[in-house]
Formats: sequence, C-alpha cells, structure tokens
Amino acid sequence: MSPTTSSNLPAVSAHGCVTFLGAGPGDPGLLTLRAVEALASADVLIAEPAVLDVVRAHARAGVDTPQLTVVDEASATAGVPVLRDAANLVMEAARSGRRVVRAVSGDPGLDGSAGDEMLACAAEGIPFEVVPGVATAVGVPAYAGVPLSDTSGGADVRFVDARSADDRCWTEVGASDGTVVVSATLETVAAAAGELVAAGRKPDTPMTVTIAGTTTRQRTWNATLGSVAQVLKQAKVLPSPDGHQPVIAVVGERTAAAQRDRLSWFESKPLFGWRVLVPRTKEQAASLSDQLRSYGAVPHEVPTIAVEPPRTPQQMERAVKGLVTGRYEWIAFTSVNAVKAVREKFEEYGLDARAFAGIKVAAVGEQTAAALVEFGVKPDLVPSGEQSAAGLLEDWPPYDPVFDPIDRVFLPRADIATETLVAGLIELGWEVDDVTAYRTVRASPPPADTREAIKGGGFDAVLFTSSSTVRNLVGIAGKPHNVTVIACIGPATAKTAEEHGLRVDVMAPEPSVLKLAEALAEFGAARRAAAVEAGEHVTRPSERRPGARRRRTT
Repeated sequence: MSPTTSSNLPAVSAHGCVTFLGAGPGDPGLLTLRAVEALASADVLIAEPAVLDVVRAHARAGVDTPQLTVVDEASATAGVPVLRDAANLVMEAARSGRRVVRAVSGDPGLDGSAGDEMLACAAEGIPFEVVPGVATAVGVPAYAGVPLSDTSGGADVRFVDARSADDRCWTEVGASDGTVVVSATLETVAAAAGELVAAGRKPDTPMTVTIAGTTTRQRTWNATLGSVAQVLKQAKVLPSPDGHQPVIAVVGERTAAAQRDRLSWFESKPLFGWRVLVPRTKEQAASLSDQLRSYGAVPHEVPTIAVEPPRTPQQMERAVKGLVTGRYEWIAFTSVNAVKAVREKFEEYGLDARAFAGIKVAAVGEQTAAALVEFGVKPDLVPSGEQSAAGLLEDWPPYDPVFDPIDRVFLPRADIATETLVAGLIELGWEVDDVTAYRTVRASPPPADTREAIKGGGFDAVLFTSSSTVRNLVGIAGKPHNVTVIACIGPATAKTAEEHGLRVDVMAPEPSVLKLAEALAEFGAARRAAAVEAGEHVTRPSERRPGARRRRTT
C-alpha cells in the first residue's frame, strides 16, 4: 500500500471543502497520520478550545481559527460565554472556497453535531470527507488500564451517553451482564450508577471512573456502582469551574478493575503529571522535553539566557574568511548556538555547507552534531564517551606534522566559555583561534504566573544543566520552593545550586541532559514505589506544599 499523499484530500471546489476530523480523547500523540496531513493543508481550522489545543501544533502558520466560544454582546456585562453555531462557521468558510478542517473530540462518527454539519454540507453540495479518530470511550479505558473484554474474546460492550440516555436505554443495559462504558460528568456519574442499579445491576458491580483521560491530568478511581459517590467524595475531587468535568466510567465484572494496579501503564509512569521546569529555550530543550514526556511529565521551558552577537564582529569575520581560504585543519563546535552563529555568518557571506570541504569538523555532543547535520555537515569527531569538552579532548588526535598540513583549530564559542578545551588542544600541539562567536546574556524574566509557580512550589522539579542556569533562573525568577525537586547535571552545577540555598536531590551520573532526565525518572520511580509500599496515596512533590490540595482542581 502506498503512503497517503495530498492527492487523497478532497478537491477544492468553488464552494471549498470540509474535512471532519477526529482529534481523539486528548493526547495529541493519538492523532492519526491522516489527521496531521489534513491539518497541515487547512485554510480554516474550527474546533472547541480544548480540541484546538490538541490539533493546533499541526496546522500551518497563518491558519484561520475562528472562535466558537465568545461573549455575546447582549451578555457582555455579565461576561457570559456563548457557543457560536459551528455549522454556520463551517458553511461560511467553505462557501468562500477555502479548505476547512472541523475538528471534534474523539471520533466524528460518534459526535451528533458533526453529523448535522455533514448533512448541511451534503444539502448544499459542498464536498467533505471524514478522518476517524480514537473514540474517547475506547481510548480513555485503554489509558486507564481497563480492558473492555476478557481473554475469552467474547465481549458484550455497550456505550451509553448519560446526557441523552432515556429510561429505555438504562433498562436495556441494566438487563445485560456485559461491560458498559458510560460517558458522563463528574457531577452526574453517581446518578448514572444509580440508574444502572435501578435497572437491575448489582450494587457491588465493579466500576472505574476516569477524569481527564489520556492527558497528564488523568486520574482513575476503582469503585462499585453502590460506592462510587462515596469514593469520589472521600477522594475530595473538585469539580471543574464550569461544573461539567467529563468522565468515562466502565462498569462490569469483566473490566479487570481488580487488576488495574497491574494494568495501569499510563498513570504509573515515574513522573506522571509532574510539572518540570526546563531552563532552556524550546529549540534547545526539544529532545529533553520529549524524553520527559515519555516519563509522563509536563515540561515547561523557560529560557534563562539570551544569545546576542559579539560586540566586535571583526574577529568572527576574519575567522570565517580563514575557514574558506584554508587557514584551519579543524573547526570545533561546543554548542548548538555556535553552529547557529557560524551558519548565520555563512549566510551573510552567501556561503553554505560546501565551505567545510577539506576541513575536519568536531562536535561536543549529539545535539550539536544534529545541528550540524541539519546544516548539511556530518561531523568527523563526536566524543565516544562523556559529551563534554573533556570527553572531546580524550578522542582528539595530537598534532602530527607529517599527517596534518595545518596546525590550527577554529574554535567558535560563547564569551563565557571555560578554557578547558583551549588548554587541552594546545597541550596536544595545536594552535587555537579562540573566537567569540556569540555572547550570552541573562534572559528577560518569565511571565508573572511562571515566577509565582517557581517561588510558590507550583513546579515539581527543576532541571539545572549548568551553573549559569542556576544563577540566571534565581536572578530572573527567584529561588525555587523547597518542595521542588532540584536535579543537576554535575558536581559543579550542584555546588552552585547549594551556594544559592537549594537542596540538590538528583544528580546525573554523567554530564548529559538525557542522563539527567533519566536520573530524575529513577528518583520519581523510587518515590512512587516507597509510597505504594507504605500504602500511601501517590502524590507529586508540589502537592506537599501548604494549601496545595485545597487549590488543586481537576
């Protein structure tokens, strides 16, 4: 089967076209490849705010996103939100000849409003297509560790929307002994359980209730039809601000609720739900943030330094010209920012990666190497061990006048870089042009709510990747709260953190940001295991601060 291409998209007629797209239950990772393709080609993206958050990242820049929830002029003084008619918005956009994506939660086939909008398109002759999504009633139980059928393979599974179910519906599902998946709200799930009991189900029938399913805010409780109201009350689950927190409840003897502790793969991730502060830019933190998400964490990037050009650019200009004229045998990159600085200077002179022909290229680590590959340059040397200046020196060959026609190394780096690499290269017999390619300055303070979260204990952990990130974060945002787990990339960074009055809880076994994230995950796993062994509820570090439980909402 050949991969899907843009030719699979509906043709744009004079009236445009509409793609009804299932955004899944909440986890952006559950979007299908076809959905991502449709989003990338959309001129107009129409979705409720929560769904828009899931799909927006895959839409092209400049896509029109008309709001569905607005404040009606007649209610403006009261600030009452009003839901605009999505069907009219879809039709208006399609009539203008544009490609419209109408995204809905879960699957469009299970959304009654989407069905009405499809009929409207059909009545007016507007071409449309449907991109299925993971149904909420199926995806949420899977993330909660609740299988909907047993190993026998015979499954009687029924789906009920408590918002529209009538007496006949409850009677039918109550009379069966199969699994029932109920879509309800936190405020109505107990009433739904009562309807099932009234229809003939036993009060001791196992039941699981999941809120915020497939997101890092997910929580699941084991109960029975008769005890669910008491279980939720004892858990002190707070209602959502609008009073309509959606839940998925699974009812039945075959739901394996008793085995959920062993099957709950998502909520048992080592850093599940942890808000982790990463003091780096989004570009620098991409791979680190991805790794943290794989552990169940919610990374929050806050840049602590800003990169600016050198005060005197002449030195950098001379070095780049020397690179082209054959002055250097090697060029060594010690950061992604150094790659970016040289690349920008190349573009200024109309050069590209071909200017590196005949020159050996070294990168201090995998991330720097990846930035070079993106530039079109494959590095000749990357440390085989520790990804640092010291690790680079361990693998760097000594200067040999027989094999090396040129004895000079071009080292573009930050103005505050240490002298380790320069001294080591000189000791190996090389001449070094140590050039300031960029300056690092303290970044602007983050938004007020982020500063408050840092000082007030709203973050569960902070990852410090250098001494400068410690100094700069404290300088621009204040000292992290004492409940926050402090993780440092190495002894020097840990010493700086302690000098600023911080307790260091985690240290990477080697100076690598990925090893640092791995060490934090191991810390989280050990903490979780200790709580389970003690029979205690597993909480995040931020929930230990005074008043945290009173302020927490679902």
